[in-house]
Amino acid sequence: MPKHIHLRDNRIDLLRGIALLMIFINHIPGTIWENFTSRNFGFSDAAEGFVLMSGIATGLAYGPAFLNGPVNLAMALRPWRRAVTLWWVHCVVIFCILALFVLAINQPGIALMAERRNILLAAQDPAGLMLALVSLGHHFAYADILPLYVVLLLAAPAVLFVAARWPRLTMAAALVLWFVVGFWKIKMPTWPTENGWAFNPLAWQVLFVAGILTGLAMRQGRRFLPIRRWALRLAIAFLILSALWVQVPILAAWGGHGLWILYEYAGFPPVFTSFDKSFVFLPRLLHCLALAYTLSVLPAVKTLAASPTVAPIILLGRHSLPVFATGSVLAYVAQVIKALQPASFLLDSLLIATGLCLLFLVAHLRDKQKRAKTIPAMTLQD
Repeated sequence: MPKHIHLRDNRIDLLRGIALLMIFINHIPGTIWENFTSRNFGFSDAAEGFVLMSGIATGLAYGPAFLNGPVNLAMALRPWRRAVTLWWVHCVVIFCILALFVLAINQPGIALMAERRNILLAAQDPAGLMLALVSLGHHFAYADILPLYVVLLLAAPAVLFVAARWPRLTMAAALVLWFVVGFWKIKMPTWPTENGWAFNPLAWQVLFVAGILTGLAMRQGRRFLPIRRWALRLAIAFLILSALWVQVPILAAWGGHGLWILYEYAGFPPVFTSFDKSFVFLPRLLHCLALAYTLSVLPAVKTLAASPTVAPIILLGRHSLPVFATGSVLAYVAQVIKALQPASFLLDSLLIATGLCLLFLVAHLRDKQKRAKTIPAMTLQD
């Protein structure tokens, strides 16, 4: 029977913490600080990385139930408990945001913001939209990623079961589903509006599955993708190309024209030649995977994760759910404040700095709370 490793990898929490910081900054659009987040240096952004790392965390946390011989049903269905937790946290977040807009809807510019963020209908008729909101049928922009995790965690037991037995087949099936969904633009429906999910679980599952397979392999003390010098060089080259593509306008124009030629004259489908985020089209998918592979190989990342200097960021990643939920609400508070005040670098910086301080405080308090629960339990066991 293979040995299952149970050592917390600080690299995952560090990278999740960094992703949370960037997501918070990106969720306050129109500030100079969003120019320094990862989406300005490649095809993907923090959301793709966060979903991949969530898959890794799922494989690490729930994988042993599927690796230790016969599957215990109660243990196997633990991801469903987490899905329920994510659902009610999502409900709390959207109700806080909704309350904010109901109170501020008569202020100048807020109604227009509510319309652009898909909040106006709910603000005008909260009772009428209540069922759509709690059933994940209606989403607010900038607060629509938790429904993706709910769906992915509901599917997690089945994915873990097959991934533990047929990992390559599981990855192949995830890629086929990703391609089919992207090729035919199969959407997850929303109502009463018909916008479709911004984070389509049928497409984004490919990153989650890749993460699960990585987490399961880590549990067994191995890598899902072995280290190959040629693969690392290829990944780094792609990361450099994508960074230049995004930062150099003339290169972006040439590259975009080249992709258009592949689509128009070579018959390549948009899933290979476009950058649609809802379906994680190929450039975004490859960039996220290349970045993850590179970071997993570089010794500097492991060294950095062991440094006390980044401990606060690791704490953010370790308590990602309360931090993300708090950040979602704070980002909307900041958006409303920005809409009511003249544009100001100082105001933007103050809002972001205050929000980040509050996120670190949430992570610290949550960690303190968990430690307080753990110590009495250890004392009783002693």
